[in-house]
Amino acid sequence: MPSLTVENYVKTIYQITSSQGGRPATTGQLATALGVSPGTVTSMLKTLDVARLATHRPYEGVSLSRAGRVLALRVLRRHRLLELFLMRVLDMTWDEVHDEAEHMEHAVSDLLVDRIDAWLGHPEVDPHGDPIPRADGESLPAPAGGPPRPLADCDTGATFRLARVIDQSAEFLRYLTDAGLAIGTVGEVEHQADGGGLMRIRVARGSVALARDAAAKLFVVEEPASAP
Repeated sequence: MPSLTVENYVKTIYQITSSQGGRPATTGQLATALGVSPGTVTSMLKTLDVARLATHRPYEGVSLSRAGRVLALRVLRRHRLLELFLMRVLDMTWDEVHDEAEHMEHAVSDLLVDRIDAWLGHPEVDPHGDPIPRADGESLPAPAGGPPRPLADCDTGATFRLARVIDQSAEFLRYLTDAGLAIGTVGEVEHQADGGGLMRIRVARGSVALARDAAAKLFVVEEPASAP
């Protein structure tokens, strides 16, 4: 049975490498993400290498083995299903569920997670739009509507549906809630970023100004333009 620390490391390695097109995660990236010293990371990477969960090459970085990837997806499956369960059943908000699921993901059994999955109707995404790994521990569902792209890359006039939020800090999620932006929200780009780095979008609540760095954290699927 992998330890809590091992599970946290493989999950974090998976998230970092996935976010950068498969490039290895560096010691510095892991130290920052996990809140530990680079020396602690280096020691743990040796353990993962010996356990054949990851391959660590000094000065290049670390990548997961097939076994490490399967374990990472299992942990992510637990986490994301727990987030959705807490939101639907206990009426928690999307800015509250991440930390709670973080505490619970190492304690629940695969049997309980499979029961939660069935009770929820086998959902494909969590409250933040992250794909929920399948029970086989090796695959992710294909995104509906095609791969999402950053809102910051959409042209003026584009109609979009918010599909995923990659910054899941409570502060940022509360900001989105106040702006009327939730997963599934449909909107239109009124104006791309100007000299001040702001872009303007229109959603049901009205017009919203977003900094480009905030818009880059929102992944959307472009919708066909409405017929006149």
